Amino acid sequence: MASPYISSVRISPDNETVLENLGLLAELAGNWHGKGFNLIARPDKTGNANLFLELNQTSETLKFDPISSPIPNRGFVVDDIELFGLTYLQKISDTVTGGALHIEPGIWITLPKPSDPTQPQSVARMGTIPHGNALLAQGTARSVPLTGGTFQIPPVTTAPFPTFTPPLPAGGPLTPIPVAGTVSGFPEFDLTKPESATNPRTPFGNVPPIPLPPNIDGVAMQTIINDPTRLLQQAITGQFIESMVVLDIATQATLTFASPTAGAPPVVRQVADGGGGIENIPFLQSNADTAMVFATFWIEKVRHAGGHFMQLQYAQTVMLNFPILIPATPPPPGTPPVPFSWPHVSIATLRKTFG
Repeated sequence: MASPYISSVRISPDNETVLENLGLLAELAGNWHGKGFNLIARPDKTGNANLFLELNQTSETLKFDPISSPIPNRGFVVDDIELFGLTYLQKISDTVTGGALHIEPGIWITLPKPSDPTQPQSVARMGTIPHGNALLAQGTARSVPLTGGTFQIPPVTTAPFPTFTPPLPAGGPLTPIPVAGTVSGFPEFDLTKPESATNPRTPFGNVPPIPLPPNIDGVAMQTIINDPTRLLQQAITGQFIESMVVLDIATQATLTFASPTAGAPPVVRQVADGGGGIENIPFLQSNADTAMVFATFWIEKVRHAGGHFMQLQYAQTVMLNFPILIPATPPPPGTPPVPFSWPHVSIATLRKTFG
């Protein structure tokens, strides 16, 4: 009779079995390197503006190591399960200056395969950021058929929006996220308005000053600010992608977007198996609270003259909450600052390399 318990002795099997247990996450294993773009609005410490818009061309390394033994989750209400996963270490620097931007250790895990083979594989990502954030974002992995060796990358929004509509009290219904590609009404996002003390954005304050290029890889900088995923689309132009796995994760199961049609109800996007959350140290809760994360990763097998190479692209949005301190129309005295959500968008195109 088989034991009802998961064994306390977990010895690694052969490499083939280790990768098989990872399912659709298996191809992440290895070292990835490439470039991308980062856009983040942060509070303006000088008090001259509502925000400082930081724009970075990025260089990134992302290393995944399989966890060779199973990870047991002991059950009581439900049966025991075994998880399988990979540890990762992400390092991002500014391509122009070489300065450090981001480091993140974490783990991706795959949950038990569904009994129905038509259902997607459930996965989750756990990450720790030295600013004082920890996130858990769950979702799905699915193999996506391609027609003609290419696909359309969906746009994202960088436009900030009120987290509720006055006079509703704080904690009231969330305002829908603006339509993807919506142009922000804040001057920092408009390159026709030069950066200054009252309109601060990169490269304002950089020593030495490093001007923004008019375009990156042929994509106009203003287009990139409006929707950074246009760089991802440019990167796969002319490629033939033979096969692809898509990872969709979010810290909550429901994302609500404004309708692209005026007057129409919001568009609700359900992230299959989405859920988790974010924890922030008190300093961040008071200054720029991280409220939500959602991301899509595309693992692509690309055909070229010499055979194939593996490519990893992603688009990630982190919602940072801090208030508007200098509204365009001054409110009555004593009116509290209006809470806003500011999309922090990061994208990258990476290729698998040697160690």
